[in-house]
Amino acid sequence: LVVTLILAVAIVRARRLLVRSATEGAAAEDLSRFFAPEVADQITQSEQRIEPGQGELVDAAVLFCDIRGFTRLSLELAPAALMTLLAEYEARMGDAIRGHGGSIDKYLGDGIMATFGAATRSKTWAADAMSAVDELVAVAEAWREERRAAGARPLEIGFAVATGPVIFGAVGDPRRLEYTVIGDAVNLAAKLEKHNKIVDAVALTTAWGYEEARAQGYAPPARRRVIEGAPVAGVEAPVSLVVLAP
Repeated sequence: LVVTLILAVAIVRARRLLVRSATEGAAAEDLSRFFAPEVADQITQSEQRIEPGQGELVDAAVLFCDIRGFTRLSLELAPAALMTLLAEYEARMGDAIRGHGGSIDKYLGDGIMATFGAATRSKTWAADAMSAVDELVAVAEAWREERRAAGARPLEIGFAVATGPVIFGAVGDPRRLEYTVIGDAVNLAAKLEKHNKIVDAVALTTAWGYEEARAQGYAPPARRRVIEGAPVAGVEAPVSLVVLAP
């Protein structure tokens, strides 16, 4: 009788442990759908309560993607069709970004902000970002041809990368937190994406970021155009740029 009782208790405990493990696993999987998997891991594995203001300084590359002419497109498409288009865009871009070690920081309507070397440390963060842009440009071109063949309007997508030290951590208030990166590289990447239109380019980066990527092993697929001392809106000093895709 005693042995039976002990076995019964052990079985109950084992079942509870199994249920708890499955529940925690499902919660972690759900969490990774709302955060980059690397961020989700930090949240679930943290031994201390995460508070706003916690962060660390890291060297990283920041990438921005943006659909051009999206405002007009949003007026032409029905809401359901627009959301379907955005979902496909985010899936195609996201696969290429993650395929090169990048993490999606946030979705910005028709824009995407991603980082390399922030959520996951890497010794080749700049090279990874440039390689990602090469693939993103190819993916965008293939998608454009698919849409053209289907009789849909081809989409123009712009890309930009900036590199440098950023703070990666939690911002917000105790009731609403967000993991993100903060720093000059974030602001510059956003401004460079807009600057694509000024220089008639699809993808831009800074000359120093490009050289950092090459030092990390990035092999450019072609010779790139360099724009020395370009005035960029919102940036005080001129910036030397490299056109990653014309």
